[in-house]
Amino acid sequence: MPRKKDASTKLYVLDTNILLHEPFAFLSFKEHDVVVPMTVLEELDYIKDSKKDVARDARVSIRAMEDLLHNASPEQMIEGVSMEGNGSGANAPTGRLSIFSDHGLDKQHQVFTSNENDNRIINAALHLQKKKAPRQVVLVTKDINMRLKAKGAGLELVEDYRTDQLISDIKYLTKGFHQFEGDFWQQVKQVESRTEGRDTIHTIPKQVLPEAYINEFLLDDSQHFAGLVEAMSDESLEVLDLGYERLMGKQAWGISPKNINQAMALHSLLDPHIDLVILTGPAGSGKTLLALAAALEMVVEQNMYDKIIVTRSTPEIAESIGFLPGTEEEKMAPWLEAITDSLEVLHKNDENTKGSMSYIMEKANIQFKSVNFMRGRSIQNAIVILDESQNLTASQLKTIITRCGEGTKLICSGNLAQIDSNYLSPVTSGLTYLVEKFKNFSGSSTVYLNGVVRSRLAEFAEERM
Repeated sequence: MPRKKDASTKLYVLDTNILLHEPFAFLSFKEHDVVVPMTVLEELDYIKDSKKDVARDARVSIRAMEDLLHNASPEQMIEGVSMEGNGSGANAPTGRLSIFSDHGLDKQHQVFTSNENDNRIINAALHLQKKKAPRQVVLVTKDINMRLKAKGAGLELVEDYRTDQLISDIKYLTKGFHQFEGDFWQQVKQVESRTEGRDTIHTIPKQVLPEAYINEFLLDDSQHFAGLVEAMSDESLEVLDLGYERLMGKQAWGISPKNINQAMALHSLLDPHIDLVILTGPAGSGKTLLALAAALEMVVEQNMYDKIIVTRSTPEIAESIGFLPGTEEEKMAPWLEAITDSLEVLHKNDENTKGSMSYIMEKANIQFKSVNFMRGRSIQNAIVILDESQNLTASQLKTIITRCGEGTKLICSGNLAQIDSNYLSPVTSGLTYLVEKFKNFSGSSTVYLNGVVRSRLAEFAEERM
């Protein structure tokens, strides 16, 4: 007989989008019980055989639940099977996982009588809320409208999935640099400097910036000093002296930075020791243009990489790409107009722009790829530009990052104010997760581009609309 749960533990009812967002989400609720309605299993079953990008996540989630429940009797599946031992560390779950047959509810127990999947899941949660009182029943869904409907129907507790949410507000997101007020050197009481080749490195007390992290840029109001945190200990920081003017003098493929944020981005993009560059910021701040210019510089001019692979988040592309005519690159072309626009800008002064673009695309071996076909690959010695990454989940980004093999540099760019996904917000976007998770990784660099340089029209729209 399963043990009786006390009223202090909650019962979480999971919507389908939670298991697509994080296939192992049912293991994340510690001592609390988790219920998966039958309708959710049906939706997962439908999605796992589809051509949607989340089909793999559906299959992973189904297998994970089957591993836990495969020896359970029908009665045990209804009552709940212990998840103890399926987690890791001190937070290993001790709650139970059960399957709820929401098809068997009488109409008298249903608030919604229409047979829509969302309504059936809400009905199941409402039924459990009444049946399991005084235990708290919580519906967990990333669908905002479903949360509103559930609340309106009388469900007391409705939540978003926040286990992988690393910050509470987007204003706390790391920007990749710290701006000191006044003159930087007036705030440093003790410094030791040394020269390594043409570089000058300063060792300063960590108390100058206690919350510093690797590859964080340091600026001040004087517009003379610019530095980069290269190493740190409990007592000190090692800061590479970049120099404000020298940083602004960076160039790639004929492109010069228009502001200090672009200069910092260009420095990270051209640094061969940085494997992951994350560019965030508003539309028109130059994220795509800088990424492409740096990629062309390193592939064509410096011969550091063999090719450039360009991809991006493409809503619904998984279902439609197979029916479009042409090769994979021709199918992806409409979704990557931002890249071709940037190529045109980089070669606008050439007499034969189209001929020049074709030559460069061949010379740089630029390939347009679908995110869906990145799985299973091992990409070696290439630059991968992942555009519009704010629309990807943490799980999807992990899939792409783990494809990057030896000698590959990944550039992720995105605008957290322009999320197209129905189930993501700025704080739950995979891009936000990526910035926070990798900020202490010595092989990554994040830069927030805060100036709109596309045009005065774009700048006015970004600031006033």
